[in-house]
Amino acid sequence: MPTLSFCSERTAGMTSGDRELILQLKRSLLPVLSSLGVELVDLEYRRERRGWVLRLYIDREGGVSLQDCQRVSEHVGDILDVEDLIDHPYSLEVSSPGLDRPLVKETDFERFAGRTVKISTREPVGNRSNFRGRLMGVDNHQVRIQLEEGEVLHLPAESIAKARLVPEFPEEGRMKGSCRKI
Repeated sequence: MPTLSFCSERTAGMTSGDRELILQLKRSLLPVLSSLGVELVDLEYRRERRGWVLRLYIDREGGVSLQDCQRVSEHVGDILDVEDLIDHPYSLEVSSPGLDRPLVKETDFERFAGRTVKISTREPVGNRSNFRGRLMGVDNHQVRIQLEEGEVLHLPAESIAKARLVPEFPEEGRMKGSCRKI
C-alpha cells in the first residue's frame, strides 16, 4: 500500500541537515520500535527553552502504557548512544500521541475510519481549508471525509497539511453542567 506524504508543520523552518537527521533517526529506530510492538506516529527534533529535545510519539493497538514509554526510551537511548547520530546534548522524550492523535500515514486513515477528524489543507478546497467530519477512509490517494453537514469530500492526499483525530467521549459517565471548587 503506498504511503501518503503529509507535510508536518514541525518541519517548517528546519534546515536540510535537521531533516536529514530526522530521516536517519527514523531509519535507525523503526526496526527497534517494530520489534517492541509499537508504531512510530511522529518524531520531533527541536530546540526548546531548556535545550534540544528528541520527542517520539508512539502508539499500539489498545493504547500506550507508561511501561511501553519507559521500555522504548531505554531501547532507543541505547541505540542513540551507540550510533551517536546527535552530536550535542539533548533530552529524549517518549509519549503517546494523545487523544487528538495526528494522522500521517495512509494506514492511519484506514485504521481510524469512522472516527471524527479535523483536516487542514494547504490550499482551499471549495473555498475552505479546514474540515471536520467523519473519516470514511482512503481511495486512490484521496481521503474521504463526511462533513458534519452530510456532504462527502474527497481530499487529495498531497493537499493535506494536517489531520488529527477529534477526541470522542461517551455520553454515559460524562459530567454535565459546571464544576466548582468546594
